[in-house]
Amino acid sequence: MFELDIRSRKPIYEQLVERLKELIITEVLKIDEQLPSVRTLAQQLTINPNTIQKAYRELEIQGYIYSIKGKGSFVSSANDSQNTEKLHKVKNDLIKLLSEAMYLGVTAEELITIIEEIQASIGGGIEHDQN
Repeated sequence: MFELDIRSRKPIYEQLVERLKELIITEVLKIDEQLPSVRTLAQQLTINPNTIQKAYRELEIQGYIYSIKGKGSFVSSANDSQNTEKLHKVKNDLIKLLSEAMYLGVTAEELITIIEEIQASIGGGIEHDQN
């Protein structure tokens, strides 16, 4: 499924959370798709099952996945109230990062190009009519 950098300073569970979020956001993992079991993923990645469990718990808290007892973990659909709060936080973080980037010399045109590349890679955002 993916690889983790065991030499990174970032904890393995955080790397796992980020990678799974990326797969969900880019729709590699679809809504209601079952994630690998903790035991299976731990064997595939050769890491402690508790690390996988911690990552799954964090993803569930953040609303990216949900669990059904005895069945496993699944990709969650977007919940409006959670999304509104999460979107507000992401926008605030983005404003800080964009301000810093512009302060460091990144132009608005470069930022727009980056945004367009991201949009093309994930197929998200608003589609514009090209008339």
